[in-house]
Amino acid sequence: MVTVPSGIVAPALRLVRANRNFVSAAEARRHVRARSLRPTSYAPPGQLHPDVRVDVALRNGWPVYTVAPRVGTPVGSLVYVHGGGWVNQIVSQHWNLAAQIAVESNTTVTVPIYPLIPFGTAADVTSKVVDLVRDNIDRYGSAAIGGDSAGGQISLSAALALRDSHGVTLRQTVLISPALDLTWGNPEIPRVQPTDPWLATPGGKVFAEYWRGEKDLLDPVVSPLFGELSGLGPITLFSGTRDVLNPDARLLVEKAANAGVELDFHEGVGQVHVFPLLPTRIGRDARAIIVSRIRNSLSA
Repeated sequence: MVTVPSGIVAPALRLVRANRNFVSAAEARRHVRARSLRPTSYAPPGQLHPDVRVDVALRNGWPVYTVAPRVGTPVGSLVYVHGGGWVNQIVSQHWNLAAQIAVESNTTVTVPIYPLIPFGTAADVTSKVVDLVRDNIDRYGSAAIGGDSAGGQISLSAALALRDSHGVTLRQTVLISPALDLTWGNPEIPRVQPTDPWLATPGGKVFAEYWRGEKDLLDPVVSPLFGELSGLGPITLFSGTRDVLNPDARLLVEKAANAGVELDFHEGVGQVHVFPLLPTRIGRDARAIIVSRIRNSLSA
């Protein structure tokens, strides 16, 4: 992977108008309609990591991919839930991370292709992700969960549901720039907003309204920041300070400490949304931490 300087990321995102679907409610609704009419491909890249094997099966009505190392005996599993504002499909950066984790953590990575808005809702998707995790525990002996952005929301909501409904404490939950409070009501968001080249509140609120379905925005299946954290397993959290989701990440750190939950927080000063997925030195270092946390938790 070619490495680029972190300093050019934010200007590049502004140049390509990466936030165009978030800056207004009208643009957000237009984007939902466009994606529902013309879905984008979810296929993994043709030239993924040479040391992984990729398979796909229909599970719970979804295409679910399995990314596993070609050699050796994998240990445990990770369910990785991709981000994209609940409206955008998985992209190459997600696939590359899944492949890196599979090889370097020596584990099986399960990648669900879940229904996006306006067809998918928080409760339905979270329920089926919970089923995938439980199935992986039966298949592989242990499971962790991880996700970025919208996928981080789904992952933490699923971890809460696994604890509450099934008595399952996950060995590791990895959250990359997660969406935690879908009310977008944190009073610190307006302070961060001018520095964020990617996300914005108007569109975020529109996507949240679709995603919540019939649930209240404060329900932990929609906004996991409002869930009771006590009893969760270890969490590894990444968040950049140029991300409007960062104030809620800081609240999660505080809540976890008060609940006695182990949380390893990696705050990227000056970094943007989902910086661990980007081809920068800081992104590379963050991915190394993710690999290490998953490998150590599944081999314990």
